[in-house]
Amino acid sequence: MLKKLFAGAVLSMGVLSTAMPVQAEEPMVVNVSILSLDMANKAAMATIEACREKGIPVSVTVVDRSGIVQAQLRDTIAPAVSLGISQKKAYTAVMFNVKGSQLGERAKSPLQTMGAGLAFMAGSTPIQAGGKLYGAIGVSGAPDGMDDEACAIKGAESILEDLEMM
Repeated sequence: MLKKLFAGAVLSMGVLSTAMPVQAEEPMVVNVSILSLDMANKAAMATIEACREKGIPVSVTVVDRSGIVQAQLRDTIAPAVSLGISQKKAYTAVMFNVKGSQLGERAKSPLQTMGAGLAFMAGSTPIQAGGKLYGAIGVSGAPDGMDDEACAIKGAESILEDLEMM
């Protein structure tokens, strides 16, 4: 009798386990798209050239999706202080995944006072293509942040077609 009871329990467990939905395991790795050094440099140089056309010497920083610098350039007579500002603008744009000009209201938030290397001002743009965030471009040196941002957008556009072909 005990054998029949045990056999019935084992059979019931087998039936129940086949009736329960199977959960997919999480992948063991995550694939992340990152710009190559050549693409980051191409975007940085296109940004510099866009501002040169306006007669504005600037600094530009291209960061990856984690906010790590991939390329950084300072035009010959761009102010030295503009290099650090361009990095902060790029970092902020990638962390919030929006253009710097869309972050003005956040300047009043406690985040601004935390010393996290953020710059809530115009002059940056995320680099996005094919539904993926690749990084961001930050620019500093123009008298107006919107001029900085226009150059950053030109830099991102210079590699957009290549990224969309991937």
